[in-house]
Formats: sequence, structure tokens, C-alpha cells
Amino acid sequence: QVQLVESGGGLVQAGGSLRLSCAASGNIFSINDMGWFRQAPGKQRELVAVIINGGSTNYADPVQGRFTISKHNAENKVYLQMNSLKPEDTAVYYCSAETLYEHYWGQGTQVTVSS
Repeated sequence: QVQLVESGGGLVQAGGSLRLSCAASGNIFSINDMGWFRQAPGKQRELVAVIINGGSTNYADPVQGRFTISKHNAENKVYLQMNSLKPEDTAVYYCSAETLYEHYWGQGTQVTVSS
């Protein structure tokens, strides 16, 4: 089992920045990759960014160049630095972790970007 706890969401004006944090605990050695997803009202959950154990990263097109995912292995934490935020970035952001057999989710943190 892997437990994920997010923090760092909030309300920010368009053009501003936020940093989300995700702390992983439990069977962390089974994790292959970690990432961030988001779900806006009335929409499906979508991938935002993912970081593989080797350090390679992938980003969704809408956030490319504005968001940066990083990982602090010693602290078992993953971060999402979000810059140049837009109202369309408003969503609940979920931390995720994938093992060989399971996909784990955090409880979500709300990010609201006002215009």
C-alpha cells in the first residue's frame, strides 16, 4: 500500500504561481512513477505531469513550459511548480503513484485561479 497526501493548493490570481507538494509513505519502493492529475467541474480527470523513477518527465500540452514536476527522493516527495497560472487551470489536483499492479491517489487539493 502507498499513501499520498497533497498540500499547497489555494486561490491565486491569473499570472500567479503555486507549488503543490505530495508526500508518499508506505511501500514507496514499489513505486515506478509519480504524477499529478487534475479534474475540473464537469470534466474528466486528466494527466498534468508525470515523473519516472529515472527522472524523465512528461507534461500535458496545456501546461508545457508553465509547470514543472520534480521529486525529492530522500523526502519521498513530489512537487508541482505552477507558474503563469490561467483561469482554465482551476481544478482539483490529485497526486498519483503507480506500482506494477496498483494506481494510488491522494485526496486532492483545490486550485482556483481568478481572472
